[in-house]
Amino acid sequence: IIGGKHKGVPHNYLAYINYLQGNCEEALRDLEEAERRLREIHGDGFERRSIVTHGNRAWLHYHMGQLSEAQSYLDKLEVMCGPLTQGPHVTAMVPEVLGEKGWSLLSSRSQCCEEAKECFARALEEDPDNTEWNMGYATALYRLESISAIPENPEVSQSVRQLRRVLELDPGESVARVMLALRLQEFQQKAEANELVEEALRTSPDSPFMLRYAAKFYRIQHDVDKAIELLKKGLEFTPHSSFLHHQIGMCYRNKLFSLLQYPSIGDPGVKAELISHCKHHFGTAFELKPSYVFAKLDFAGICLMNGESDKAVEIFNILRSLEDVAPDKKQAIELQLGLYELYHTKSESNAIHHFMEGLKIQRGTKYWKICYTKLEKIARRQINRNPDNSRAWGILGFLHREAGENSEAVECYEKALRWDRGNEEYLSALRELCPST
Repeated sequence: IIGGKHKGVPHNYLAYINYLQGNCEEALRDLEEAERRLREIHGDGFERRSIVTHGNRAWLHYHMGQLSEAQSYLDKLEVMCGPLTQGPHVTAMVPEVLGEKGWSLLSSRSQCCEEAKECFARALEEDPDNTEWNMGYATALYRLESISAIPENPEVSQSVRQLRRVLELDPGESVARVMLALRLQEFQQKAEANELVEEALRTSPDSPFMLRYAAKFYRIQHDVDKAIELLKKGLEFTPHSSFLHHQIGMCYRNKLFSLLQYPSIGDPGVKAELISHCKHHFGTAFELKPSYVFAKLDFAGICLMNGESDKAVEIFNILRSLEDVAPDKKQAIELQLGLYELYHTKSESNAIHHFMEGLKIQRGTKYWKICYTKLEKIARRQINRNPDNSRAWGILGFLHREAGENSEAVECYEKALRWDRGNEEYLSALRELCPST
C-alpha cells in the first residue's frame, strides 16, 4: 500500500535492508532517492517530510564511521525539530515521524498493525485532515478487521467509516475507493461497491495497488477472468510481486473448483492445465517470498487435490516446525493440518488435536470460526453414534468455554465426567468455570 504521497517510505526501508546486507553506499543512494521523491511530491513541505530521512542519514553515516557527516545531519534535525516540540528536538515525534513509522510497521508483520494504528491515530491528533495519515489509519483498521472478525454491518465497521473519511478528503484516492468496495462487498452492498471499483479503474487504471484490490473484488464476485486480467496487468508493473502471483493462483484454483463440480463437462486436459497454473503461481509466490505461509498452504492443498500427498505432507511438516510465526498464520497452519487429518488420513483424533490447537491461538478470527465449526460437527456426530462418549462431551465443553458460554460449558463437562470420572482436564476446567464450588 506504500505509494502516492508516501513514496519516500520504501526507499528508507530499502536503505536499512541494504545496510543489513553490508551495502552502505547503496543504502546512501536509497536515502538520496527518498529525498528526491519527497522533494518532488511535497515541495514547500519537504523539510518536515524529510525528518526521518535525515535521521536515517545521520544513523547510517555514524555506523559507517563518518562522524562529521552524521553530526551535520543531527544539526539539521535540531534546527528542523526545534520549533515543533517541547521535548528533545532530535527525537521529536511529530506527525511526519509518527506517520512514517506507521507505514513502516504496515510494511512488516501483521502483528504490527495495532501499533501502526496507534501511530496514525497520534499523528491525526496533530493534523486531523491529513489525507496520508487518514489513509494509513484506514489501512491499519482494514487489516485489523480482516485478521479478526469482520463486523456484522457497515455502521459498526471502523474501516468503512475511516475509508469514507479518506474519500471525503481526497476523492481521487483510488486505493481507498477499492478497499471500501471490498468491505461493502462483504456487507452485500453490491451496487455501491461495483460503482466504486468501476470509478477507480476509470480514474487510475495503472495503479498497481488499486489493480490488486480490484482483482480481489472481481474474484470474490466470481468474475475470475476479469480478476486474472487485472492481476496480469499488475504484474507488468511489479513482476516480482509474490502477492500478485498468489492471487492469480487463487483465481485458477476457483476455476478448478468450478470444474470439479461438473467433472463430466469439458476437456479432461483442462483440469491438468488448471492444476499446473495453480502450482506455478503458488510456487512462484513463495519462491519470491520464502516466508509466505499462505502460499505454501495453498500449494500443499493443490498437491493433495492432484494426488501428491507426499509433497503436501513435506510442506506441512516444514510449516509445523516453524518458530516465531504470526498468530493468524499459525492458526491457518493448524486449521489446514486438521483438515488434512480429517479428510485425507481419516483420523478424527488427530484432526481434533489440530482444530483445538487452532482455537487456542486467537479468538473470533475466520480461522477460529472454521476450527470451531469442524470440532462441533465432529463432537455432535460422535455423540449421535454414542451418547456416552466422554471425549465428545469434553470437546463441546471446550467449545462453549472458548465462546464464553460458561453455563453450557459446565453442563457438558459434567456430562463428560459421568463417563470419565477423575479426568483432570475436565475437573480443572470445572474448577476454573466454578471457582466457588
